[in-house]
Amino acid sequence: MFRTSLLLDGYDVLEAGTGLEALTRIDREPPDLVVLDLMLPTVSGVAVREEIAAHVLTREIPVIIVTGTAMNVDHLNVECVLRKPIGPEALVAAVKRCLQRGAPGSRH
Repeated sequence: MFRTSLLLDGYDVLEAGTGLEALTRIDREPPDLVVLDLMLPTVSGVAVREEIAAHVLTREIPVIIVTGTAMNVDHLNVECVLRKPIGPEALVAAVKRCLQRGAPGSRH
C-alpha cells in the first residue's frame, strides 16, 4: 500500500525485506530518503538507522520511521516518526516534507 502510493505520486521505490538487505541496498546505491520500520528481520531497524548515521556517505540521508511500537526513538535523530496505523497519504506527505527540506541529491 505504501509502495503503491509513493509510486503513484512519482517516486522511485526500492524495497528491502530485511535489515541486512536494506543495508546492502543503501550501501550499493544510497537513496534520497529511507522509510524504515523498526521491526525488521536479521538486523533491526534501530541497527539500520545507526549504521546509516555512522557512515559519511549515508549519514545525511533523511530517515522516516514508520512503526507500530511505542519505543522511544528520540535518540535515533530521524526526520519524522509515524506511528502505525497510518494511511498512505500521511507517508507521502512526510516524504514530500523531508525531500523539500533539501536532502542531498533529492529528486522527485
